Amino acid sequence: MDELIEKIIQFRDERDWKKFHDPKDLALSISLESSELLELFQWKNSQQAIEQNYSDMQDEIADILIYTLTLVHDLKIDVKDAILQKINKNAEKYPVSRFKGSSQKSTRH
Repeated sequence: MDELIEKIIQFRDERDWKKFHDPKDLALSISLESSELLELFQWKNSQQAIEQNYSDMQDEIADILIYTLTLVHDLKIDVKDAILQKINKNAEKYPVSRFKGSSQKSTRH
């Protein structure tokens, strides 16, 4: 993961784009790219969308991850630690005994 993030940051820095990549703008970019991914599914079922737009989906997902990993780098977030902490929070919020096989949303925040 570190090697990938280094490559992303090198690409950005070679182009002097850091000045455009403050946390707010990176978060906005993640949202915008996510919307572009969603648009590929519009008016189609999942299978149709994947068959018709797989390459574009791959590009949009890459854009989302690039912006996300750039934000992770700039905020000095340990991705593995953040994910493990979130999984633990979700395990408490969604115990298997109550939520297995259910799409029910927890009312606990």
